[in-house]
Amino acid sequence: MERREAVQYIALLLGGTLVGANAFITGCKTADKKDNTVFTQDDIAYLDEVADTILPTTSTPGAKAAKVGQFMTVMVNDCYEPKDQKTFHEGLTKLNDAANKAYNADFMKLNPQQRHDLLVSQDKEAKDYTAKKAADEAKNPNRDKTKDQPVHYFRMMKELTLLGYFTSEIGTKQARRYVPVPGRYDGCIPYKKGDKAYA
Repeated sequence: MERREAVQYIALLLGGTLVGANAFITGCKTADKKDNTVFTQDDIAYLDEVADTILPTTSTPGAKAAKVGQFMTVMVNDCYEPKDQKTFHEGLTKLNDAANKAYNADFMKLNPQQRHDLLVSQDKEAKDYTAKKAADEAKNPNRDKTKDQPVHYFRMMKELTLLGYFTSEIGTKQARRYVPVPGRYDGCIPYKKGDKAYA
């Protein structure tokens, strides 16, 4: 599967376009690297836990096994615009603040159920934020697009988790049915409930 196809599939899963999708497809790096904040090993471990809460280990390995945290840091640094990089970095703190507000503990100290519940609430917040932003844009189509509100940080984390996992070797070969060299085209393959998607 080519990068362009993978991005399109992930965008379809999320019901919209990906942040930085043009950079993902073209492989271009952002020109201005001044705004990058260095990710620490603790940040990578934190992102691995966030990703593993979104895509935990089941009958197949989870996002942490696919090293999605490291993938996120590379994509944010190499593919996101400075304003989106800033939003993502601030999101690390905001997620921890939300954990402290809800459970009086940092995200890394929460149990799996608390992490799950917290991310469900952040996902709802991100969806509400996106819906409000879309409604505001529809009311004012002649707005100055340079002053657009940033994308919600959790949407970025979720997008990168799905993209990183389903384009990894684990996501491609273990979470889906992998056909390295497909044979003839067959437009009508019998489907049984629970079958994995093809990669």
